[in-house]
Amino acid sequence: MTRLRCAILDDYINLSQTIADWSGVKDRVDITVFNQPFASQASAAEALRDFEIICAMRERTPFPRTLFAALPKLKLLITSGMRNAAIDMEAAKEHKVTVCGTAWGKDPTAPLTMGLILELTRNIGRENARMHAGEPLQKFVGMEIEGRTLGVLGLGKLGTKVSKLAQAFGMNVIAWSPNLTPEKCKEVGVGYVSKEELFATADIITIHVVLGPRSRGLVGAADLARMKPSAYIVNTARGPIIDEAALLKVLQQGRIAGAGIDVYSVEPLPVDSPFRKLDNVVLTPHLGYVTGDSFRNHYSQMVDGIDAWFKGEPKQRLA
Repeated sequence: MTRLRCAILDDYINLSQTIADWSGVKDRVDITVFNQPFASQASAAEALRDFEIICAMRERTPFPRTLFAALPKLKLLITSGMRNAAIDMEAAKEHKVTVCGTAWGKDPTAPLTMGLILELTRNIGRENARMHAGEPLQKFVGMEIEGRTLGVLGLGKLGTKVSKLAQAFGMNVIAWSPNLTPEKCKEVGVGYVSKEELFATADIITIHVVLGPRSRGLVGAADLARMKPSAYIVNTARGPIIDEAALLKVLQQGRIAGAGIDVYSVEPLPVDSPFRKLDNVVLTPHLGYVTGDSFRNHYSQMVDGIDAWFKGEPKQRLA
């Protein structure tokens, strides 16, 4: 059997070869790991043109129609997750590329959301840095979240999980999204409110909607203007859901207390981004899925997916 070439993309932490067992397919594929993002679509096309199999990290390297056209040898594309908005599925079908996904075991984004909320309100990381720097006493005054109101934008699986965690901390939870119903809120045990009421009354707002044409820019300048000066906003969903220019403006002007941001319109976040210069913002580099358990789960399923494809039985097929 002719050996095929397999590319593993965006393995920034260099974990793929040690956290999962690839021995089950190494008799049939030669693996090349790419640790850094491609500088452009042209550089991606040049680097990947001789690969038949590509394993992608969800929504890192985009796969538009032009890239599929530039990769005539590509036969199998496996993405982490069962949804990847960065892949043109119709183009994949037209170029006869099989696209498969990997299922989540657990979603670690909900605990990260609570971590950002706790950092914003209790300054744990900042005080830790001061202690390591030799400072003797505390500098920051925290805010108790028990009894405060959390506004959840999107009450799907993840929004529901965050709501339950917040309730365990003693928070009052309200929710809104374009298709949310009072019945769903009652089922979860949270209050159903309008978008305007959510932004005007919540002490902390957290975003958990899927990025799509309807949700792009869903949180705009008018919404941010309704927030209380003491309120915080957290985004662990996708950067373009918030109007980033409007968010930057209210943060620079101190019109809200702060923000916890894990996702950005451009990733990695540029070194010269003005968000990096604000002291009322907690920034993390898209850590939502970054756990050993998560990587082990996805890479192991990629191995299984390659083996199944060789046997003519592709698993968890998306296109």
